[in-house]
Amino acid sequence: MTPEMWLAVAAGFVLGAAVVGLGFLRREKAVAQAGTLIPHRTREVLSALQSGTVIVRRDRRSAFSNPTAAALGVARPDGALHPGVADLAEAAWAADAPVEDEVVVSRGVLGVSSIVHVRVTPLRHDLALAIANDNTEQRAAEQTRREFAINVSHELKTPVGALSLLAETIEDNADDTEMVRDFAKKIRKETRRLTKLIHEIIQISRIQGGESVLEFEEVPLAEVIEEVVEGAHVTAEARGLEVGADVSARPTIMGDRDLLVMALRNLVENAINYSEPGAHVTVSLAAEDDVAVVKVIDAGIGIASEDQERIFERFYRADPARSRETGGTGLGLSIVKHVVLQHSGVVDVWSKPTVGSTFTVRLTIHREEQ
Repeated sequence: MTPEMWLAVAAGFVLGAAVVGLGFLRREKAVAQAGTLIPHRTREVLSALQSGTVIVRRDRRSAFSNPTAAALGVARPDGALHPGVADLAEAAWAADAPVEDEVVVSRGVLGVSSIVHVRVTPLRHDLALAIANDNTEQRAAEQTRREFAINVSHELKTPVGALSLLAETIEDNADDTEMVRDFAKKIRKETRRLTKLIHEIIQISRIQGGESVLEFEEVPLAEVIEEVVEGAHVTAEARGLEVGADVSARPTIMGDRDLLVMALRNLVENAINYSEPGAHVTVSLAAEDDVAVVKVIDAGIGIASEDQERIFERFYRADPARSRETGGTGLGLSIVKHVVLQHSGVVDVWSKPTVGSTFTVRLTIHREEQ
């Protein structure tokens, strides 16, 4: 290597070191300025807040941010700031008044988006306070409520419309005794469907609101299953099916007996409604370590794989025509899911078209302290 080349390499090293040193000095200066701008006690208070808090500088960086702000993704400890927060700060300075809005933040390697509500208040010409809170769950809940209201309106419209049409037909054919009798039966069927729908809407609203589970008590699951199976015999016989219990253990759990009966009754009624005459529905109970396992097994028409992920959604029907025939509301499995969740359990399904379905509920067994 020639002397000129050695000089060039040496100059490069010196220049690189100077750039690194300059960057280090700038970072140190920024930290020092942040410490000067934001007193130690103020930083301690802001760090203790549950909301994300950021002191925004005029250069679209943060003079201080607490750990919650970093967790929310609106600011980083090195001073980097979410562009949406910086834009709100500029709007607040321009208006000389607090400004608030929601910003979408992508977090993690998968880029999962969350909705963060940010309120920015100007403190002085070069500093502003941003308060951030995660609104993702609130927005999801609002969307769920809107969808629920739309679905309820749609579901109620069908039986109410049918009742109105049937009543008009009877009125126009009052002299035809046979027709009046036939349409009266249809009115009773639609009325039962409407009553069931309203009852289940009330039930799922209470369950999701947590109002129905006030105090847990010791519940012997074998007794719950016996009550459900006994109550299902009339419906099963009317459809030419058999319902039986297979109890190999008698675990006790802490829970709400009425809700558990309702959930298992929904599973058994589904199994009956989606089975052909001559089939058998079995409700089994077993214990696996500290978990009670309840299974509702049928040899019915089964559920397609693309429907299995959605059957626990409210108003979702894998077979709409069959649901109308049996008076199904599309809420039964959603009620099951929420009851099981309130008991800190899990519910899942195995199913294959033309073979049948098995719904499995797992709940923690209650053990008395020794």
